[in-house]
Amino acid sequence: MPAVKYNARDVRFQIEDFNNPGTWTEFRTAKNGSGEGGINTFTKGHAYEAADTTTFGSDGRAETQNMQEGKTLGLQGFRMKDPITGALDPAMALAEAQAGRLGVDSLVGFRFAAPGDTVWTVWPDATFQLGEEGGGNNDKVTWACTVTRSGAETTAAI
Repeated sequence: MPAVKYNARDVRFQIEDFNNPGTWTEFRTAKNGSGEGGINTFTKGHAYEAADTTTFGSDGRAETQNMQEGKTLGLQGFRMKDPITGALDPAMALAEAQAGRLGVDSLVGFRFAAPGDTVWTVWPDATFQLGEEGGGNNDKVTWACTVTRSGAETTAAI
């Protein structure tokens, strides 16, 4: 079968619970997680650091080699909160708590999968940093975080 486009809303994202390693909590999207979805946009970023390998023999043409590769994944959407208990959506609550942890404690697992994938892309060590939150007079409150991979990625069966 040829490759086809797939819906961004069908991609799944999970954070590992730092209080219960090996336990994963799904971020609610249009199709995944329980209840109304909060995440409605994601962006995967790539960063590279290159070494300049230009020599006199390069005849004025720059030469480089990639020496380091980094990845980030931004999650954006609506802040989800229980109007009665005040409890934040479970995955968002974990991400917010994780963002406040420092040093070695700032690392936790994160994984994601596109529709039809049979394996998760796993970032065994990732950091979470909260983004802007807010809204205007007629808006719902927004929520955002950036997940940054630390080290190499791996895979796990879905």
